[in-house]
Amino acid sequence: QVQPVESGGGLVQPGGSLRLSCAASGSIFTIYTMAWYRQAPGKQREWVAIITTSTSTNYAESVKGRFTISRDNAKNTVYLQMNSLKPEDTAVYYCNAVRRGVELLNWGQGTQVTVSS
Repeated sequence: QVQPVESGGGLVQPGGSLRLSCAASGSIFTIYTMAWYRQAPGKQREWVAIITTSTSTNYAESVKGRFTISRDNAKNTVYLQMNSLKPEDTAVYYCNAVRRGVELLNWGQGTQVTVSS
């Protein structure tokens, strides 16, 4: 089964920015809604942002106005631009395809984002 590959994480100071990428082989990214999730230590995985095939977007309240999700179907890649990062954004970030509220792919390894001074 197709598995996403997330990248772009790292250590950044509060107020900084990062751009995450999520890629996968095949055409699955072109036919499904895609979403970013994150899981902080000791917490459950939570939804962060979503983008439909028509590029409509929605965001969790905690990231609205700071994060931007986008997609490049030609590259089978979904991005998450994260600005004005806060320590509470520290987590492992994952992406997945979504249909009717259900994640369709095996979870990838994720990419670690650490926001700390």
